[in-house]
Amino acid sequence: MTKGKVLQLGIFIALIGLISFYITPQIGIDNFTANTISSCILILIVITWTSTYVYRVVSGKMTFMEQRKRYRKEYEKVVNDKIETKFNELSKEEQEKLMEDLEKNP
Repeated sequence: MTKGKVLQLGIFIALIGLISFYITPQIGIDNFTANTISSCILILIVITWTSTYVYRVVSGKMTFMEQRKRYRKEYEKVVNDKIETKFNELSKEEQEKLMEDLEKNP
């Protein structure tokens, strides 16, 4: 999640809290009960967010980890293509000699 999305989400949650704080007295709920309800909702949101964060950490689905996996995949593809191109540029004798050397020294 980007910083901008986190800020948008935070502002949205704050607005929901403010709106509910001003609307609850109008529907007949006293201030103490309204504060209790809004506190419970905030606590549930924080616990839910924290549990999703812990899940992403444990499962390895963090943003950085996903970027690293994509980068590594692309890097290996580029390197393998370069190695294959250089191997194909060698003569048959050089290719056979290289393969024999690789089989002797894994």
